[in-house]
Amino acid sequence: MAKHKHHGGAWKVAYADFITAMMALFLVLWLTAQDTKIKEAVERAFKNPFSSITKEGLGIVPSKDTQVSSKKEGKFDSPSATELELLRRIAEDLARLLQQNQEDQNSIKLDLTPDGLRIQVFDRSLRPVFEKDSVRFTSYGTWIFSTLAWEIARFSTFQIELDGHTEAGQKDLRPEYGLWELSADRANATRRKLIENGIGAGQVSKVAGLGDTQPLPGTNPESEVNRRITVFLKVKPNPPPTAS
Repeated sequence: MAKHKHHGGAWKVAYADFITAMMALFLVLWLTAQDTKIKEAVERAFKNPFSSITKEGLGIVPSKDTQVSSKKEGKFDSPSATELELLRRIAEDLARLLQQNQEDQNSIKLDLTPDGLRIQVFDRSLRPVFEKDSVRFTSYGTWIFSTLAWEIARFSTFQIELDGHTEAGQKDLRPEYGLWELSADRANATRRKLIENGIGAGQVSKVAGLGDTQPLPGTNPESEVNRRITVFLKVKPNPPPTAS
């Protein structure tokens, strides 16, 4: 019985190359047709995939300093790519957990920076986290900081710094108790709430009250947006390499 000759599959390889080239062409055409914002996001993703978070994608407000290099010659305190990826995941989880509706989005701001993740919780009159002129949490404030603690407690590799802020133009509550004392006590109340819900006491490295001295850039110092608590997850500096 005569044997049938099997022809080569070169045509399959050529066809696959053709399809690949067409897909690349379509991708290039699609990119050139997009607006500047999308082009910049794609460029950031290729330059630094760990810092290409956008507000549209995650509900996170990006920082101008998000472009981070995992290796800097002559410096040993820059965060590693692994730490940056971990912070990005924490930010995504917090955005999903906390920013459930428009009111929550106005109450919370997340910034991924070269040094860590900054979480700002605003004490707005329509969505207060503290009772008026008090260090007692509202039910909403308890939920916010409990949720933060449950998420952050899973990661013990970051130091936590807490800052309390108030808006300007407010009268002292008592002669011996003003904005400095109120902002410091609110920051310390936040520390206790975080520890109560799972954060290790040793993980908190700073608690400070800054009164009305650091309003947000571009805001009226007397605006209530400056009444806030800042929770900063700080990347611990890497030790310098030992001499061989």
